[in-house]
Parts: sequence; structure tokens; C-alpha cells
Amino acid sequence: MNIHPVSAKVLGMLLLVFGAGCSSKIDSGAVQAPIKSMNKTSIGKKLRENDQLPIAERIALYYRLRREHPESYTFESEDDLTMYGYSLLWSGKTSEAIEIFRLLVREFPESYNVYDNLGEGLLQNGDQDSALYYYEKSLVLNSENYNAIAQIKRIRHPESSAEFPAGFDPELFSKTYPAEAYRQDLEELGKALVRIHPNALKFISGEKFWQLIGEKQNQVTDQTTYAEFFWMCDEIIASIGCSHTSTGGFYFETQMLPVHLRFPVEVRWIDEHLYVVDDSGNAGSVAVGDEIVHINDVSVKDLMASIYRHIPAQGLIETSKRYVFNDHATLMIPYALGFPSGYTIGTSNSAPKVVLHQAEHVPDYQEPFQRPCPENLCLQFLNQDKTAILSVASFNYYWWHNLNEFNQFIDQSFKAIESRPVDHLIIDVRFNHGGSQHSSINLLKYLVDKPFTYYSESLYNEEEGLQTPAEHPYRGHLFFLIDGIGNSTTGHFMSIVKELNLGTIIGEELGSNGFCTAGQTTCRLPQTGLEYYVANSTAISSARSLPADRGILPDYTVKQDIDDYLQGRDVVMAFALQLINSQ
Repeated sequence: MNIHPVSAKVLGMLLLVFGAGCSSKIDSGAVQAPIKSMNKTSIGKKLRENDQLPIAERIALYYRLRREHPESYTFESEDDLTMYGYSLLWSGKTSEAIEIFRLLVREFPESYNVYDNLGEGLLQNGDQDSALYYYEKSLVLNSENYNAIAQIKRIRHPESSAEFPAGFDPELFSKTYPAEAYRQDLEELGKALVRIHPNALKFISGEKFWQLIGEKQNQVTDQTTYAEFFWMCDEIIASIGCSHTSTGGFYFETQMLPVHLRFPVEVRWIDEHLYVVDDSGNAGSVAVGDEIVHINDVSVKDLMASIYRHIPAQGLIETSKRYVFNDHATLMIPYALGFPSGYTIGTSNSAPKVVLHQAEHVPDYQEPFQRPCPENLCLQFLNQDKTAILSVASFNYYWWHNLNEFNQFIDQSFKAIESRPVDHLIIDVRFNHGGSQHSSINLLKYLVDKPFTYYSESLYNEEEGLQTPAEHPYRGHLFFLIDGIGNSTTGHFMSIVKELNLGTIIGEELGSNGFCTAGQTTCRLPQTGLEYYVANSTAISSARSLPADRGILPDYTVKQDIDDYLQGRDVVMAFALQLINSQ
């Protein structure tokens, strides 16, 4: 299992579906590891609640519960116990994690993934020989376990610095494959998407989907480069309308593209216009604030329509695509234009074409304004404590990792709010890419005054029943700030806010809604080795009356214009405070 414990943000859920050419992976996603049995308690969660016991006693507890209460816990779920093992590994309790992984091997001896897990634990513990043994056992059970292949290569050839998979290799940019190899991979890509994704044809008809694949098959030649083929695959994947299915968030495309081919001016797509926000060494030719109307004789309108077809998003939502483009503008423009060696632009205030200098560096992304709170979680008070701002920029808090941190913050925040004369509470969920349902539910419990149902349909059955409000929920006026970044669990959260009419919603269309196809299966095309990630499970909130193809819509639409962006003004927060003051 390919895991990178860099931060809480990269933690996600276990993957469930393994198709031909596809293997497991942990990814930053919407919700925690699935529990696949109805009305059962998570055995991993039960063991975590007993972390004070020596590991041998926890394993003895596992066997005792399995013997005495087989119907009460998720003993049949390999995934659930695996997440507990990794929670120990990520906490630095390597020897304890290894014992849980050994337990998994005993309980699920036919699963290639449990041997991969044990190999990783042993490798982190410095036991390369034993790790190699278990990685090889995993490979016997699944010859396409790419993580095992990569780890075996690293163990046997430590002198090699080559990364895996091949998509990281910049030399692939100009590599070519036979046209027939491309065609076969395009066919496999289409079949895998339909086979693995439970809602692959929800937002596009089967006829249009296969027509698109046919068009790309007709376009490839023996001279088509790997980079061009990658861009074709991006369009096919984006066509199914799923923000959890992609080729890796344009990371591979970034790694491949030579710097000198990047678009050499930093731009932002704001309110359907493309503006210069940094001349990047082209001072005198363009100025900050200039609007670009065409690039290399292609109108910006046509160019953006083409680029948007390559950006994954939920259903027909475009606000989230704007943020992705603005994050990768200097990358996407070259891909969309076929990697020109130079760029000329036309601006709205200049008649002649402007020739731009070649790019010399990769720009750093700049947020559209300075967030009110630099942390993911914070609470602020204004107006003699009559107004509170609760910033929740992440729901990435899980029972097997750091859920207690989130719960403690929320519990303490509402105690602080209750102790003050707060009659207006702003819940700011902008910049929130999602996370676990547990954190979302805990926050909702303080905002509702009667029991509510979180999920109407999902694999996460512990949360399908009625949820009880907190003992002292907030009773004042509520305001919610949203943006196109809000994804995944944020869509579940805001869909229930909208359905229950909990307060006033301000901002722009959310990047998600109550319909969330999540999880991820890692796949690799057999001919070109291109790696991609396919959602494999569905979780739908109880807000079934809202459309699945649109994001949660605000009561007041408030967006930055170019002057707001250049000045770094938070117009959404300013509008909310003005609205509160007027009341």
C-alpha cells in the first residue's frame, strides 16, 4: 500500500475495488475508511479506544471479541483493521503497527494488500530482508501491485534514484508510442472507468463517452507524444464529472513539462476574464491588471472552454475548475495549445500583438486573499463578542489519526461561544477540500436543534442513523461562507445546512454537493504505463432534494473582481460582516 504520511492532509480512505491493471492506494479523499457491514462497530476503532493496553492485550481483545461477539464488530473488514495499523505506524509506533499487520496476515491470508502493509511496516523498522519477503508474497497474489514492484526495486537496487511510477520521469514528455498502443490504452481507460466507477455515466451518456474515446483514438498517430496522450486522457477522465477521479491533480503533467515551454506570464481567470497578475519578466510588454483576449491567435474564450474539458469536477460545477486552472495556469495553457515554442498575446487595451519572453521559472501559487485565520481551525470574536467567526478550512480529521483534535476544538469553541453574548456566528468553510464524516457530523450537532440524518445512502453505515444534537447547540443567527474549493465532505456538510435552512449562505457555488463519489482505485494503462485514480464508492447525504450536478448555491453570490484580487480583499467576509451590522 503506497502511503506517504507527510501530513494529515494526505491521509484518506482505504480503497475497495481492484480491477485488472489496478491496485490499492490510500488517498486524500472525502471520508474515512469504509465499514462495509450494517449496524456493526468498527473493530479498529474499538482497538484504538484501548490504546493504553500493551499491543499483545489489544490483539487478545480482538480475538476475545471475535469469539464472543462475532456479529457486533467489523471482523470481515480488512480495510477497517488496516487503518488502525496505519494509525499506529503514522504515530511512530512501528512495532505495534507491525503486530497489527501480522494479525491482518493471519486473518486475511489471501489478500495481497496485507502482505504489502506488513512489508511497509518492516521496511520502516529497518528490516529490509523481511520486508522484501512480504513484498514478494504480495506480488505473487497480485502481479500488478505497483507499490510492491517499486519497493522491491528500491530494496534490491538502492543505488537507483529513479522514482516509481514512470509518470514522474520528465523524459516521458517527448516520448512516443505506436498509435496502436495508444488506442489500446484509450480503450482500457474507458473500460476501467465504467467498470470501477459506480456512477461513471451519471453526467455523460454512454454514447457520448465512447464517442469521445473514439475521437481520441482517431487523433493519435505514431508521432503523438506521451504528454499529448496524457492530455487526451485528462479529457476522457474529466468527462465523467467526478472530482475524485483524475490522473493525479496535474502533478505528473507538471513534472514532465520543461520550464521553457510554460506560459511565461502569471494569469488568473476571474469573472470570465483572463488577467495578468504578474508580468514575470515581461514588464513593458504587459502590465499587472491587463486583460488578455487571445493567445497565439486563439481567443481566450475558446481556450478556456478547451481547458475546462480537461479539469475534473463534480457534475457540471465550474467554480472548482476555476481554482484548479488558476493554480496551474502556466501549465495548462501550453498543454491546451500543443506546447508552442513561443507566445504572442493580445490585450484589451493594445492593438498590436505582444511577444512574450520565454519562461525561466515555475511561479508559486498565491491565494486570492489572506485568510482570516492561517490555521485550519480557529475561533475569533468581534463586535464586543457579539459576532464569532469559526474557521474550518479542513475536515481531514479521522478516528484513526487526529479526530480528537477536531472534536476538542469544536467542543471548546462552542463552550467559549456559549459563555459570550454571541448572536451572530459565521462558519467559514472556504478552502476546505473535505475530510471525514465524523468531523462534519460533530460540527453539525452544534448547529441543529433536532435529530438529523447525515447519510441517506453510503458504505459508511455507522453514520446512517439519526444524529443527536449537542447538549447545548448554538441558538443564534448563522452565516456560512463557501467557495469553489469546497469539495467532498464539505459538500455533504453544506448540503445538510442548505436542506435544513440552518442559516444564510454567502459566497459562490460550492465545488461539491450532497452526492459524493469517493474512494480511489489506482490503475495503470498497460501499454504506456500512465497512472490514474478512479473513485470506487458512493456516499450521499440526506439532502436528496438538491441536484447532484450543481454545487450548493449561496443565498448571496459574492465574488472578487480583478481589483479585489490585486488588493487581496476578502469581499465575502466583508459582505457577511456588513450584512450582520445592517441587522
